[in-house]
Amino acid sequence: MTDVKVKQVDSYIYRMTENGPLYLMLKRSSGKHYEHLWQGVAGKIEAGETAWQTVLRELKEETGKEPLKLFAADHVASFYEAKRDLIHIVPIFGIEVSDEEVKLSKEHCEYKWVTFEDALKLLTWKGQKEGLRTVHDEVINNDNRSKWSEINFKE
Repeated sequence: MTDVKVKQVDSYIYRMTENGPLYLMLKRSSGKHYEHLWQGVAGKIEAGETAWQTVLRELKEETGKEPLKLFAADHVASFYEAKRDLIHIVPIFGIEVSDEEVKLSKEHCEYKWVTFEDALKLLTWKGQKEGLRTVHDEVINNDNRSKWSEINFKE
């Protein structure tokens, strides 16, 4: 029987500007799995972590940044891995940060702050694009979804 696992998270980092949100896109380094793929901040959930704790750890490790706001997006990505006969469920998060400074880890070789439209063009996978669309929709509409799913990470 096929297993369903929640083993990783995906998040889209944004900062507000007078022209609207800009999104942080990270390019994976050479020699890494999916090298040269553009992505948001993503990573594997470690033992004892919740999905949102993973997002905070990965944000710090991959960018050196601290969040202003963290919310669980109204979307969960999924994909099938034939090699291990697994269906992966990937929670998606939105993270607001205050400024454009980024300190890349060795996992990534380049970064860009881009508009929503340009971020969509950089992303490869359907699940990534749908996750970004959902985060963007919640950010620009400032509706109750992101308020209801905001995570109090400071406790």
